[in-house]
Amino acid sequence: MDQTSPPLSDLFRVFGRIGLLSFGGPAAQIALMHRELVEARPWLSEEQFLRALSFCMLLPGPEAMQLATYAGWRLRGAAGGLIAGLLFVLPGAAVVLALAAFYAHLGAVPLVQALFLGVKATVVIVVLQALVRLSGKALRSPARWVIAVLSFVGIFALSLPFPVIIALAAAYGFATADATPAPAAPPARRAKTGPVIALWAALWLAPVAALWALAPDVLAEIALFFSKLAVVTFGGAYAVLAYMTQEAVAQQGWLSTAEMMDGLGLAETTPGPLILVTEFVGFVAGFKAGGLWLGLAGAAVTLWVTFVPCFLWIFAGAPYIDRLAGQPRLSAALSAVTAAVVGVIANLSAWFAAHVFFAEVGLWQAGPLRLIVPQGASLDPRALALAGLAALLLWRGWPLPGILGALALAGGLLGQLG
Repeated sequence: MDQTSPPLSDLFRVFGRIGLLSFGGPAAQIALMHRELVEARPWLSEEQFLRALSFCMLLPGPEAMQLATYAGWRLRGAAGGLIAGLLFVLPGAAVVLALAAFYAHLGAVPLVQALFLGVKATVVIVVLQALVRLSGKALRSPARWVIAVLSFVGIFALSLPFPVIIALAAAYGFATADATPAPAAPPARRAKTGPVIALWAALWLAPVAALWALAPDVLAEIALFFSKLAVVTFGGAYAVLAYMTQEAVAQQGWLSTAEMMDGLGLAETTPGPLILVTEFVGFVAGFKAGGLWLGLAGAAVTLWVTFVPCFLWIFAGAPYIDRLAGQPRLSAALSAVTAAVVGVIANLSAWFAAHVFFAEVGLWQAGPLRLIVPQGASLDPRALALAGLAALLLWRGWPLPGILGALALAGGLLGQLG
């Protein structure tokens, strides 16, 4: 524990507030934590906060949730890490579950579909905004631009799996990094790394094995897929959505592209990490296979295999953060992965835009090439108008939950007008 060790009741109070107010994506969530943990109280120093953030960005999974977990661990050990991490996730998870159940029962009603047209149009603009913001930070050299373009072509035209693209980018960044030794780092804090890894790996994988042996097929498939996703979720939810759409929509058939976009829109309106969209996917997959109770089981399994690995990464790696954060090859690998993520998000933008703005989207194939081809005659002018309104409200600085609500109402009004 750190020298400043607040009582657990203070951790509950502060991280509970962070969990309830963590709207707006990782940038806003990290800023909120900085204000609460560094500026408002002397729990972490600026240097500790930035080192931890750099380390969390090297990990798969939601960096803001993992940063909260690390802060809790630094302050009160494993108990503090569990309190901080769980309070960051659970409020949003409860809201997403309620919204997913509502959606599963009423999503096919024409009025609800009209409401979600505004949500989908907003999602397209939000993803484009994330693409522009990230590309400005990540593509600062010709090599990074090449990585981004190759990643876009690989996933958009060749349907390469997302993990392959990330692995190739990381390998390139690691191999081409400046190998100049880093300044001497402080020694690692005392840790029992082996037992920690064994415990959390067992908590993660033992239920997966049990589901594979005993549970309905859909739960086992959910557990296996989202366990794999937990290892490759570099670059945040927008990046991994492309891979999730590839697998959950095209391969497994758990839900449609339109339903995936609806789920992302719902997740955007809740506190907590945006990766909670996986809970929506797990619920809908289970609900379609066996009704409400299987949907609840699917959501629970998805949450377990999405977030238990986050605790594994942090509790195993936290004692070494001061040493690892300054390694040049790891930083270069992360930089290359971030550039690849730009290309992946560009693919996600094109995919979503095609399916929101056009009622019919075909597929053109030639050898290894597979390209989506929107049918021009099926262009939906209502979706274009709603996207324009969403872009205007974002430019005017409206908060995202307010924009989603306004666009849902606008979509419903357009639906009533025919």
